[in-house]
Amino acid sequence: MTAEQHGTTGDDTTGVQTPEKGHRAVFRIPGTALIGVLMLFMCMFPFAATLPYLLPLLIVPIAVAIWIMRTRTVATRDGLEVRTMLGTRQLPWDALKGFSLTPKASVVAVLSDDTKVALPSVRTRHLPVLSLVSEGRVPDPSGLLSEPADEPEKNEDGTGAAGSDAEGATDARAGENPESDRTDDTVSEDRDAR
Repeated sequence: MTAEQHGTTGDDTTGVQTPEKGHRAVFRIPGTALIGVLMLFMCMFPFAATLPYLLPLLIVPIAVAIWIMRTRTVATRDGLEVRTMLGTRQLPWDALKGFSLTPKASVVAVLSDDTKVALPSVRTRHLPVLSLVSEGRVPDPSGLLSEPADEPEKNEDGTGAAGSDAEGATDARAGENPESDRTDDTVSEDRDAR
């Protein structure tokens, strides 16, 4: 499954600047899956061509190709658009009560009236993307989008000031120089190498 994120800024064809429409994320089966469908069609074709009563079997790869191209979930600022093989359903963010997770890590939208709607190609790893696209109307359960803590100051060598103090404290607690951890054999090998 792939997720594509698009940012749209307005209608450039008319020259009129419109306010930003927000982000858009598309969750769908990758187009490379059509290669497998083509191979299935090529394997079935010789049998269907030689035996005419097997000709209806060619409908199977055609139906799978249509399913791959049509099935998707599109998330926008306004809500979710769920496209299946047989129809399309609009789910505004306000109508969502939350999400439910299945044992196979897929996501199901739970509406205010406790109706469940499967979201094609959306997995648990996509929940931060849904939170970002919805502009916070859907909370991020993973915490990936939360503000990071203040970063420690960096030294000239790029290490954090707290990190270098922690290393010094570790060496002081050990009561030994890090060089003393090496055996005499390695020290003599170093001298011979010079």
